[in-house]
Amino acid sequence: MSPLYARHKRTTLAIATAVAAGALLATGVTTSATAQPAAKPLAAAPTQLSAAARTTLIQQAQAGAADTAQRIGLGAKEKLVVKDVVKDVDGTLHTRYERTYAGLPVLGGDLIVHTAKSGKTEGVTKAAKSAIKVSSLKPQITAAKAEKQAVSAAKTLGSAKTTADGARKVIWAGSGKPVLAYETVVGGLQDDGTPNQLHVITDAATGKKLYEYQGIENATGKTLYSGTVTLNSVQSGSTYQLTDSARGNHKTYNLARKTSGTGTLVASSTNVFGTGTASTSSSDQTAAADAAYGAAETWDFYKSTFGRSGIKNNGVGAYSRVHYGNAYVNAFWDDSCFCMTYGDGSGNGTPLRYMDKPSKDGGSSDYWSSSVGTKDVHYSSGVANHFFYLLSEGSGSKTINGVTYNSPTYNGSTVTGIGRAKALQIWYKALTTYMTSTTNYKAARTATLNAASALYGSTSTEYKAVAAAWSAVNVA
Repeated sequence: MSPLYARHKRTTLAIATAVAAGALLATGVTTSATAQPAAKPLAAAPTQLSAAARTTLIQQAQAGAADTAQRIGLGAKEKLVVKDVVKDVDGTLHTRYERTYAGLPVLGGDLIVHTAKSGKTEGVTKAAKSAIKVSSLKPQITAAKAEKQAVSAAKTLGSAKTTADGARKVIWAGSGKPVLAYETVVGGLQDDGTPNQLHVITDAATGKKLYEYQGIENATGKTLYSGTVTLNSVQSGSTYQLTDSARGNHKTYNLARKTSGTGTLVASSTNVFGTGTASTSSSDQTAAADAAYGAAETWDFYKSTFGRSGIKNNGVGAYSRVHYGNAYVNAFWDDSCFCMTYGDGSGNGTPLRYMDKPSKDGGSSDYWSSSVGTKDVHYSSGVANHFFYLLSEGSGSKTINGVTYNSPTYNGSTVTGIGRAKALQIWYKALTTYMTSTTNYKAARTATLNAASALYGSTSTEYKAVAAAWSAVNVA
């Protein structure tokens, strides 16, 4: 992956692996004997915080943000905005900040401050290594020019009905020397009908396009039917609504082939949703049942494994929309609505992704190379998926639950897995306490090694396995 600021690629790299691992657990792949969790909480493992405790820590960190900025050597024009706080079992705090410079957002300026229980700062993980200093805050090109360029970029990618919502001034620190820039978000539709949210970063002095990324996170997939399951619903009069009050009030809506809006909250007079079979009808509730069940399983996985309540760890559930568009072969996450949306697909039963050998899908990368960064994020994330498989299950041929896997390595090495339970903890700690907006594969290796060291020690079997698994996918 490119070392440029790439929130979309970082998110895909991190979430794709964690979610894929969660999917393996949910579908019943047996755990090897080495995958049993530790008998007692590890000192560096994250502790479960109540919503009130987390809010208090965030408020305390924000109250001391000015002192923190000075303590870690930021300039007078820089300020910190707290985004999250993770607390380890031993009392260590990992506080994630975004940064502003002269009141402007700094893209690629996020950082994480690691503080011991004693209050001593143990280290800082920064997305941008360069000091934030801009000679002039006066743009040399107009906002209109930046918007025009952004719309043009979207059209080049095949977008339709492109519209820009205005350009805002920012500091771009995603690569090289920080500069004054414009960020323009272009709406409309992508070439496959997915909503468009293209972010284009333009140098405010030269008009040069510095970077672009897609804000809509696609997750290509097919509904995995789980048979008869228990779903939470809420009774309203004589009907039952597909609202999960036990999981942040997650709601499931039916778009009925539309491509905008929230849709209609899925409801039933019998408290039974779906038939267990696929249907071409836009009023079919089977897709809604699968979406609701999948959201519940995801919530429960993160809650039981990491003590995390919801995507933002604030106890609030996202919502789901089904029957998007007409035979739309995709699904996507949208931050602006905080929701997941699913198309009905084309009826193919072929697996879309493989973790033991990602290239079996015809597009994903098994190993890192200089061309990985040019691939679609679903395919470039194959390197991380392969790493996680090797770390948890190991290389070579094996049969799990009657399914044969055969995972190769780039360097011909033999990797011994440490089990999914430990691999999950390492990846999650790396994601929440050591990865930033500019994390590429090389930095991901460093982050996971740091996590393994914190959890198990720098001379541990787990630490060595992380290093071996990255080398096995050509990340050194």
